[in-house]
Amino acid sequence: MPVSTADPAASPPEALDLEQLDRILDEFKGVRGAVIPILQRTQDIFGYLPREALRLIARKTLIPLQQLYGVATFYRGFHLKRRGRHVVRLCDGTACHVRGADKNIESLRKNLNVEPGSTSADYKLTLEIVYCLGSCGLAPVALVDEKVHGRLGPDGLVQQLKSLE
Repeated sequence: MPVSTADPAASPPEALDLEQLDRILDEFKGVRGAVIPILQRTQDIFGYLPREALRLIARKTLIPLQQLYGVATFYRGFHLKRRGRHVVRLCDGTACHVRGADKNIESLRKNLNVEPGSTSADYKLTLEIVYCLGSCGLAPVALVDEKVHGRLGPDGLVQQLKSLE
């Protein structure tokens, strides 16, 4: 997932507190087959799976780093790149597309400087395009932090997203 090129100085590199992993690794110490729960809990802490965290997990559990990466890249729920504080899943399925999803996507590009499949430079938003959210009657629809927003017009969507924390 590429990060947009808008002012990279807007957000300094993230300092990771890897000590938080000790509690997780202690809990699963000696438990066979715990790779997925360890990765899930790690992602819960950081919002993604930082390279440094994966290296620490590999070193402390003796699970090969390539195995951790294999699991993390196999399952769609794991993310290896830092994501925004808010994840926006914008539907571009048939009903949403017909009712203007393409205009919403273009509006987010222009007004919030975030591309589909990427994260804004300030790490406020991650924009994902999906092809059905199961709310066709509310088209066009978006899922913002697990909350459904329907009948979205380009201006209303931008305003809603600008108002987020």
